[in-house]
Amino acid sequence: MTTRRNLEVTTARMRRQNPVSGCPLTAALAAMGGKWKLIVIYWLAESPRQFLELSRLMPRISTKVLTEQLRELIADGIVHQHRTGRVPAPVVYSLTDYGRSVLPIAESVRVWGRRHLEQLNR
Repeated sequence: MTTRRNLEVTTARMRRQNPVSGCPLTAALAAMGGKWKLIVIYWLAESPRQFLELSRLMPRISTKVLTEQLRELIADGIVHQHRTGRVPAPVVYSLTDYGRSVLPIAESVRVWGRRHLEQLNR
């Protein structure tokens, strides 16, 4: 039987560690940085999605990496995983209320990225 303490330890191991303890910038980057996390957040902002749907929306991400990214986002309280029935029933992923607080940041990054691409193409 899994205890609450075991779940807390497992969840803590899944989190991407903050390389500079106590630094808010590196804490934010550990929680939502990297190549795929903001893209996952972007797609989940539109609607809850199953794993296979997410992988189809991001064809260049491997199953292993998508699984890791989702686990880290869940461990940080940004994404919620909802099991729709008994295993092997589909699992639906959605943003938590806390995860929705990342959306303005994701949108700012997207807008900046568009400007950056325009700058590069001059």
